[in-house]
Amino acid sequence: MKLTRKLVVMLFLGVFVVLAVHSYVRIRRELGLFEIDMQRDAHIIGRVLSEAAYEVWLSDGRERALQLIADANDREDHVAIRYIALPLQSAAEPPLVPVEALEPVLRGEKVVLKATPPDAPEMLVTYVPLLAEGELGALELAESLAGEQRYIQRTIRNTALATAAVALFCGLLATVVGVWLVGRPMQHLIRQARRVGGGDLRVDPPVAQDDEIGELSREMNAMCVRLAAAQERILAETTARLTAIDQLRHADRLVTVGKLASGVAHELGAPLQVVTGRARMICDDDMPHAEAEANALIIVEQGNRMAEIIRQLLDFARRRGADKAPVGVRRLLGRTCDMLGPLAEKQGVDIDLEAAEGEGDIVLDVDEAQLGQALTNLVMNAIQALPEGGHIRTGVRRECARPPADVGGDEAEHVCIYVEDEGEGMTAETLEHIFEPFFTTKQVGEGTGLGLSVAWGIVREHDGWIDVQSTEGQGSKFSIYLPAVG
Repeated sequence: MKLTRKLVVMLFLGVFVVLAVHSYVRIRRELGLFEIDMQRDAHIIGRVLSEAAYEVWLSDGRERALQLIADANDREDHVAIRYIALPLQSAAEPPLVPVEALEPVLRGEKVVLKATPPDAPEMLVTYVPLLAEGELGALELAESLAGEQRYIQRTIRNTALATAAVALFCGLLATVVGVWLVGRPMQHLIRQARRVGGGDLRVDPPVAQDDEIGELSREMNAMCVRLAAAQERILAETTARLTAIDQLRHADRLVTVGKLASGVAHELGAPLQVVTGRARMICDDDMPHAEAEANALIIVEQGNRMAEIIRQLLDFARRRGADKAPVGVRRLLGRTCDMLGPLAEKQGVDIDLEAAEGEGDIVLDVDEAQLGQALTNLVMNAIQALPEGGHIRTGVRRECARPPADVGGDEAEHVCIYVEDEGEGMTAETLEHIFEPFFTTKQVGEGTGLGLSVAWGIVREHDGWIDVQSTEGQGSKFSIYLPAVG
């Protein structure tokens, strides 16, 4: 309704200004015509009277001519007529205007001036030359302008009332038309825009107007249709993207499982040999019952050990959705190091899990399987960075850190999970690409380039980030930062 009020006010002011200017011009024109009529009447009276006085002056003398002028003055109600002798005589009554202004009369010209006598309204004075028997004079015809002033006041009052009435009518008409043609449609469009802003993309019936507002309503409906289609397309693309990411993670998990196969096979080799040897001993008929029972218990123990190894491998390889729950991060890191221990031992790598500094395990609300996969990828990456053997240092600690710009946020306490190796390190150019999918510096068959990319995605989904510090020839350190809980 604000637009309607503005239109009404502008229209009201416009009509008022136009009518006011029109009234001013009309009053000025009518005043001019009024004064022209007065001058014309004075000119006719003066010319006729001067000719009559001239004839009487010649035939009956000066006194008779002056009497004729006095009689004419008595007959006229609106015009005061008298004779002015020029040059002005000392005993004569002076004219209503300065004597200097009557110089054209001495040349036989008519003079029309405005004069304001003392204690009297303004007057329009006309001087008509009168020459008789060598005496030069003039007829003074003075008419009050009080009637003109009354006319002006009456005209201004009537014009003001008419202007106010017309402006008020136009304002009321503009208000009704503005509310009907502008106010209501705009309120409808505002409500629709608010619904669209809130995510409601329903199409409303368009405004039934064949103008710009109707066109805007139709365009908003078309926009809602396009936004709904785009929303569906984005939802489908997002679903497909999430599916692809899940498949990528599963593929990376399977690749890691393949790399763990040799280590697991080596780990299962010793228990299998023990089981085989003990079983053969039990088959010997001469073995005492107590010894056979002890061998059987050893077989059960080794079988449980192999089952635990296989269960850990299956748990890691099994595909599962995100399921956040309180998890002890130090315990999870220890299980990861234990699972990768055989593979590291086979390559001559020692994994050192640093002890806690005066506190127990740190519990976070995370998806254990996903975070375990991210930790596995980092530890595997460190093992592969030590082809000639070496040491890997891992641990968990609380640390006050500020998130990077792409994550955002203020400096706060975070949980840092770090994996540090003594490998060859990386160049600055390599550091810029390590989290890109399928980017790898390893030989063909040694890596897919998915491990760090998947780890980065998992950590970001947990509102954290991965910091990398690496110096060529001096090793690398990967640190996972997660928001601290409690």
